[in-house]
Amino acid sequence: MKPMNDTEISEFLLLGFAEDTELQSLIFGLFLSMYLVTVLGNLFIILATISDSHLHTPMYFFLSNLSFVDICFTSTTIPKMLVNIQTQSKAITYTGYITQIHFFVLLIEVDILLLILMAYDRYVAICHPLHYMVVMKPHLRGLLILVSWVVSVLYALLQSLMVLCLSFCMDLEIPHFFCELNQVVQLACSDTFLNEVVIYVAAILLCGGPLIGILYSYSKIVPSICAISSAQGRYKAFSTCASHLSVVSLFYCTRLGMYLSSAVTQNSRSTSTASVMYTMVTPMLNPFIYSLRNQDLKSALSRLFERERLNIN
Repeated sequence: MKPMNDTEISEFLLLGFAEDTELQSLIFGLFLSMYLVTVLGNLFIILATISDSHLHTPMYFFLSNLSFVDICFTSTTIPKMLVNIQTQSKAITYTGYITQIHFFVLLIEVDILLLILMAYDRYVAICHPLHYMVVMKPHLRGLLILVSWVVSVLYALLQSLMVLCLSFCMDLEIPHFFCELNQVVQLACSDTFLNEVVIYVAAILLCGGPLIGILYSYSKIVPSICAISSAQGRYKAFSTCASHLSVVSLFYCTRLGMYLSSAVTQNSRSTSTASVMYTMVTPMLNPFIYSLRNQDLKSALSRLFERERLNIN
């Protein structure tokens, strides 16, 4: 097939759930509902941690940042999919595709780095409780968040620039409802060896590395929890760690499922279903996971809703 340079490419086609033409209205309603639940759930977490002085701690500082990133992450892909369903279009412009790839890669990496920062926070809090507030000072927390964003921005910029250098053929169909990096690279007619090397090296360093760090942290945390003499103390420590581990497991398992699905089949329905778990279900469930067993957060949310009710009355 004849390769096209950047100036000739006007748009890509996002196949997503395009095969299910009779279910478009149902899919639109379902995804709109999930998107609203995701945004509102994470927004309530942010508002609760800001408004309640009891939650002005390092753990909730990182949690509110995770909620903010989850809102941005879902807003990178879902609104465009909803617009496409409503307008019965599969197209995304070349500019839109580059922009979506950049912010998708950026926010995914920030998400990963926040998860390891939260693991480090739990490690210091449980294994070195007397030094917790000394180690996790506000300026250190801010510096860790800043470094996470800088690393993520640089990595996303690298991937975006490398995609810009690719040439594409006439086949510009992506079997997802968003521009997933691996799928886009596979569409290229030009040599993609360097792109694939960068993707795999980054996967090992920026995805596998944090996972190893998280597992190492919990190898130290679990014995420390078992050594706590108070049953109430053990329960509280276990609850916060169980919530974090649940989010980590959900994040990595759904991401692995999406890439395995893409590798095994090119069927747009299968790959889209796997990517929904990754891009929608995980951010939507995070607020519920963190608030389910966390009495402090549930109390803060109750006070927040009570204040809003009194303000309305």
